[in-house]
Amino acid sequence: MTWPTIPKDDATKATANLTNAVRTQFAWEDARNMLDGLPGGGLNIAHEALDRHVNAGHGEQVAIRWFSKDGDQRDITYAALAADAARFANVLSAHGLKPGARVYGLMGRVPELYAAALGTLKAGMTFTPLFAAFGPEPIKSRMEIGACDVLVTTEALYRKKVVAWRKEIGSLKLVLILSDGVVPADCVALRPAMDAAADTFETVKTTADDMALIHFTSGTTGKPKGAVHVHGAVVAHAATGRFALDLKPDDIYWCTADPGWVTGTSYGIISPLVNRVTMIVDEAEFDLNRWYGILQNEGVQVWYTAPTAIRMLMRAGKEAANSYRFPKLRFLASVGEPLNPEAVVWGQDVFAKPFHDNWWQTETGGIMIANTAEMDIHPGSMGKPLPGIEAGIVSVEDGAVRVCKPGEIGELALRPGWPSMMRAYLNEQARYDKCFVDGWYLSGDLAMQDKDGYFWFIGRADDLIKSSGHLIGPFEVESALIEHDAVAEAAAIGIPDETAGEVVKAYVALNPGFEASETLERDIRGFARKRLGAAVAPREIVFRKQLPKTRSGKIMRRLLKARELGLPEGDISTLEADEK
Repeated sequence: MTWPTIPKDDATKATANLTNAVRTQFAWEDARNMLDGLPGGGLNIAHEALDRHVNAGHGEQVAIRWFSKDGDQRDITYAALAADAARFANVLSAHGLKPGARVYGLMGRVPELYAAALGTLKAGMTFTPLFAAFGPEPIKSRMEIGACDVLVTTEALYRKKVVAWRKEIGSLKLVLILSDGVVPADCVALRPAMDAAADTFETVKTTADDMALIHFTSGTTGKPKGAVHVHGAVVAHAATGRFALDLKPDDIYWCTADPGWVTGTSYGIISPLVNRVTMIVDEAEFDLNRWYGILQNEGVQVWYTAPTAIRMLMRAGKEAANSYRFPKLRFLASVGEPLNPEAVVWGQDVFAKPFHDNWWQTETGGIMIANTAEMDIHPGSMGKPLPGIEAGIVSVEDGAVRVCKPGEIGELALRPGWPSMMRAYLNEQARYDKCFVDGWYLSGDLAMQDKDGYFWFIGRADDLIKSSGHLIGPFEVESALIEHDAVAEAAAIGIPDETAGEVVKAYVALNPGFEASETLERDIRGFARKRLGAAVAPREIVFRKQLPKTRSGKIMRRLLKARELGLPEGDISTLEADEK
């Protein structure tokens, strides 16, 4: 199906942060000059996110509006968050930690996490977020790889996932525990320590090139990779928040991403605070009516969420939103994996605004390609490169890069030099060097650029299906499948075939009210053939209650393929529980 373009009206274009003039005149130095920098020189993320706003008289603005799992509300101002960050920095310093130390946060969406992250950066130390839902082994391996000095966690998580192997981490010097009771003897109670600490701390004079963050990302095989980011990344966090998410000072903004992964840090902590918005933080997991209620009652203006969550809302039907109103909702965006065209249009039907897809990676540190507020939306496209980003579709031949023509499928590549680009894979220089060829960063994603400059995701290079001379992107197949009324989610892989080389096999999860059957399987295959043609449509469809996904919501096609072919599963440390 060809989806119609969703045009933007003149009023929306007129109020968008990104205009044609900005696109043509932008330079990264201009974005850097919009930040304050440290007194006397240097650059520090925490200073740009908190102290400069307090110094400018905005200390009483709410930085975080936090909702507990029980629904209790707590407002934390910029001044209060700055004071808590300073207290946390003082706690670290009081225990002998020096700039450069590595602090790991293993907590859910609780206020102390945000103070810990920003206090760590203020103290010139490096912060690494971890999923609270990780099992013991993924936590341990990341702490070993990163030579963790400090762990900040809750009593429940510590006792369940850490205590059994704590002494095996030779670098670990301090464990700070968030608890309402007595903490283990070899740990320090976080709240009393912070209460006793001073609420001022002179920010360490870090430079733009000093390490600030380590984000772990799973490899297809072997151990996870630790992508290193620096304080200078804040320049890109600030600019991309304005351009890709249309953030404006005083906005009410909700990023639903877990702070244990890169989006929850870059666009759930740093970018919104640097742009002086009020962030909604909900401790609870997804609940349809709770989410609709927050969007309505808090007057959310900019909402950044994941395709998985959008599809869960879609499964409940449009009528589930009928009793809610969203008059202040201005901009909707999606992150985590490509967004199917149907979901983009569904946003237009339900919220009178389309979801704006964008593309980036842990390695890029920030949004690189986006459907921005002033652009006409082509459902299914990831948009156009942001100002300051040179992107291309390339083919690598004998170590040289050839730029592809419009309409030609190739690897999505970027010219290095943007501020949030990773500076290393921790302790893996050779692995890092392989990402760069002939003056390009190679993303590993296959895409196509059309004649109008829009980029279209095809799939990971190792996900591409080659059948009878056809190159089939799994995303195309999956998007067609979820147009069927019965299909909630889909994943497509290639399996060996003697004649065709590979044929498409699909796994689908059904919407409520539908039951798996041979009749339904034939109906869905027939539907896909009409949409895609016999050469591209799945030859076989398997029903599953749920598809294997990472905790950030990405469907793990490679895991499905490994299981199908009896191959090693590789790193599955970010895998949510799934049905084998």
